[in-house]
Amino acid sequence: MPNYTTLVTPEALKALLASDPAGIRIFDARHDLGDHEAGRRAYNTGHIPGALFLDHETDLCSPRTGRNGRHPLPDRAAFAALIQAQGVGPQTQVIIYDASSGPFAAHLWWMLRWIGHANVAVLDGGWQAWRSAGYAVETQSQPLAAAGAHPKDLPASLVGTVDAAAVQANIPLQRFTILDARAGNRYRGEVEPMDPVAGHIPGALNRPNSENQAADGRFKPATTLRAEFESVLGERNPGDIVHQCGSGITACHNLLAMEIAGLTGSRLYPGSWSEWCSDPVRPVATGA
Repeated sequence: MPNYTTLVTPEALKALLASDPAGIRIFDARHDLGDHEAGRRAYNTGHIPGALFLDHETDLCSPRTGRNGRHPLPDRAAFAALIQAQGVGPQTQVIIYDASSGPFAAHLWWMLRWIGHANVAVLDGGWQAWRSAGYAVETQSQPLAAAGAHPKDLPASLVGTVDAAAVQANIPLQRFTILDARAGNRYRGEVEPMDPVAGHIPGALNRPNSENQAADGRFKPATTLRAEFESVLGERNPGDIVHQCGSGITACHNLLAMEIAGLTGSRLYPGSWSEWCSDPVRPVATGA
């Protein structure tokens, strides 16, 4: 079975389900930031056969303190135990989809890489592409298995992160560059629908994640993505890029797009703007 590490087409997923269903695990990551029950309702209405539902507000998030952002990462070992309980072993091919052009699927893709799992890919075009192809859907709910003991030895993470302290220390030094995935009007501080403060981290550049896909909801070709990211980043090394958004979710869409483009090695600031702006001492920039 081929290994998919960034994207998989609906056609390829259908073939995997037919040829080696025991070798894959599908996760439904549908979510709505304005209606936290929408993903579960959508899953119960219909999902890709065998898919398990993971909730971004519970399964994929740790408790919020008011200072750690809207989607703080769970404990790494606890998350690994949850994933392993669902039958994911070192060689399992994991496929993830959502119905929102990919940010929630990309976030879970990044989280699997965070716990050292390499064979994980996002369904290109998501739920809509699967349905448009006329492929099978089931409504029978697949319950999550309860996580057992935390694994003693986790594989090394395949991705890098930075925290708020590192971001703040970097502002005068600019040893790495923050790439903000939010819409331009949020980056500029003209509007802020989700967080109490508008603006962006000083020195950050802007690349809205909505620009990563074509009109059909599929990711643009790798060569197109590479040219577009390089037009924003200039000569900067991909390893010197740190992705940020509102709460660490859509930033992963940019991170995935860069991986597709062959611009590998960039990192994530998981707390993102919602964590950054929770401390009034941290500086805020506005405008372009």
